[in-house]
Amino acid sequence: MTTIAIDGVSKTYPTRPPVVALDDVSITVDSGQILAVLGPSGCGKTTLLRVIAGFERPDSGTVSFDGVPMAGPNVMVNPERRGVGIVPQEGGLFPHLDVAGNVAFGLRNLPRPERRRRVDELLDLVALPGLGGRRADELSGGQQQRVALARALARRPGIVLLDEPFAALDTGLRASLRDDVCAVLRATGTTAVLVTHDQAEALTTADQVAVMRSGRVIQHGSPQIIYQQPVDLAAAQFLGECTLVDGRMRSDCVETIFGRVQFVPHGPTAPVGQEATVMIRPEQIVPSPGSPTTAVVRAVRFEGPIVQLSLDICGCIAQARWPATAAVEVDDVVNLSVAGPVNVYPGQSVPG
Repeated sequence: MTTIAIDGVSKTYPTRPPVVALDDVSITVDSGQILAVLGPSGCGKTTLLRVIAGFERPDSGTVSFDGVPMAGPNVMVNPERRGVGIVPQEGGLFPHLDVAGNVAFGLRNLPRPERRRRVDELLDLVALPGLGGRRADELSGGQQQRVALARALARRPGIVLLDEPFAALDTGLRASLRDDVCAVLRATGTTAVLVTHDQAEALTTADQVAVMRSGRVIQHGSPQIIYQQPVDLAAAQFLGECTLVDGRMRSDCVETIFGRVQFVPHGPTAPVGQEATVMIRPEQIVPSPGSPTTAVVRAVRFEGPIVQLSLDICGCIAQARWPATAAVEVDDVVNLSVAGPVNVYPGQSVPG
């Protein structure tokens, strides 16, 4: 197991105009943890992965594994000497090799019997026993990604880097495979960095999430904190569905169209009476018989155990997720309340 320490890393590509891919990025991945690097296309997350792997030299800052410098002033350790396994977006299997040959590609220094045992062990680990003789084009997309993971783990690396490895798979397979991959990583105690633009993927698989924007890490923390307490309104909207409403600060609450609700402040406490934007997640808007707050149901989308509702509250359309047993229909008038605390952002306007 290996700890990754990234300190003040910057990287600019000398295009016209220059592109700042990484801007003073500092982050630590503890040994055995999975870090998800989350952000939209072009935010710098793949460049960060390439810097960790050794494919890119940072302009400034340092990268260390267990305190040993890998990149920095006068230091640049080659990728093959970093002990890193890589799982690319679409597997990247060698078409001229069978499954066993792909997994064993980095094990040529081992005696043949030992190499065969290691391949069998890895195929068992990724739930592909007995498929060593298959060609890559005979495998499904999910199976190819499992082989890619086995190949990345073959030399027992301390770190595995995953570059959007589930993006090309259909939704059902993507969810099950990422669970299996995470189980394998945890079983082997491997430190991992997962690059993704999929919020659900980051929140459900990682121990820590780093949200990137314009080459910077704007927030880093547990999935729960990242989702429940986003650093700003843009991050709130990127991390999941939400309703943004106007509010007015009070000493111990914020006044909204939902009434007075408890809040989580961001930055210095705002003075009483100041206007603020309030962010509410769909699961916080709950049915509440007898509540003085009412809404008209404008749309209902059935999603199995839950229904997704669009609710008209004083002309504001709010999104809510209620149990399907609530049995609401379009044009119903419902009583509701907010299960706080909500997030308030004084001085921030709703992103356009």
